[in-house]
Amino acid sequence: MTRKKVDLTYITNDSKRKTTFKKRKIGLIKKMNEISTLCGIEACAIIYNPNDPQPEVWPSDAGVQMVLSRFRRMSELKQNKKMLNQESLLKQIVIKSQEQLKRLRSENRKKEMSHLIFQYLTIGGIFDNPSLIDLNDISWLIDHNLNEIEKKINRIQIQEVTPMIENEGERGFMHHVQGLESDMNTFQRQH
Repeated sequence: MTRKKVDLTYITNDSKRKTTFKKRKIGLIKKMNEISTLCGIEACAIIYNPNDPQPEVWPSDAGVQMVLSRFRRMSELKQNKKMLNQESLLKQIVIKSQEQLKRLRSENRKKEMSHLIFQYLTIGGIFDNPSLIDLNDISWLIDHNLNEIEKKINRIQIQEVTPMIENEGERGFMHHVQGLESDMNTFQRQH
């Protein structure tokens, strides 16, 4: 289902604005009812209409009073904790989008470099043309993969060492750590 983009500007035509207001108000109340029912939360709405001096409330006057009094009993810090105005909401969205873009760029770069290295290993000769590949990118990919391998080795070492601490005591633990360091040094010399 494709949605039509809504132009969020003031509607100057009076009859169109009143019609839009009525439709949107009905939709808002319907959504408030749905979220309240589906999620089991307390919610209320107070809608001021410039053509009606009395505000419209949902679900009822008593329901609105109950939600508002519960809200007022909260500390000011808790009241403001999750409040957002349009500017702060947009800032949050921009920050999240920038983080996602950065992560996706990194993933794409890694995939591109992996693909090029795979081509080199299977086809060969791709590095004969320096314009096809940047050696800095290959260096980055290799460094990235080595860091990932180091992290995995460290996690495995910690998993292996933890039971030994419990079973062998400090002397057995130190012996095991020295053996791991020796194995690690041998591995690094070979590669």
